Amino acid sequence: MSQFASPADSLKARIRTVPDFPKAGILFYDITTLLRDPAGFKAAIDQLAGPFTGAGIELVVGIESRGFILGGSVADRLGAGFCPIRKPGKLPAKTLRETFSLEYGTDSLEIHQDAVQPGQRVLVVDDVLATGGTARAAASMVKQLGGQLHALAFLIELDFLRGRDQLAGERVSSVLHY
Repeated sequence: MSQFASPADSLKARIRTVPDFPKAGILFYDITTLLRDPAGFKAAIDQLAGPFTGAGIELVVGIESRGFILGGSVADRLGAGFCPIRKPGKLPAKTLRETFSLEYGTDSLEIHQDAVQPGQRVLVVDDVLATGGTARAAASMVKQLGGQLHALAFLIELDFLRGRDQLAGERVSSVLHY
């Protein structure tokens, strides 16, 4: 990387784009190439966690599946606990389920009913903010369980899909914008 490259450009250079995945007309931002690069992975976690250092985050909630990788690392960096939000049927104890709309149907996510304690300061982490449905569902579940949602943090935000609009009134932090 050039010594003059911005931190965002340095991270973007480590992300592979895959045209027509998972279907024709979609440009997929594959972060596996960033994650396998030690300096890139560290820089990504530094930038995700940085805005929340000293914010008193007690729990990081990561959304399946790349949110587990990023969220777990952010939680460690912040000295917080970690909790997964998963697709239905993957968590072993009693869960809370949230169903949300996609452009072509619906999907659901679940969280353990005892994952978030009332008043607990929570940060939601995922790899990409696209249309916002998944993030909105995660935020809703945190609040239903009594958590204090501090913010939602994303490695990548696809600005043209306007997912941030689904999170009106919430603090949203994104490292990279496309």
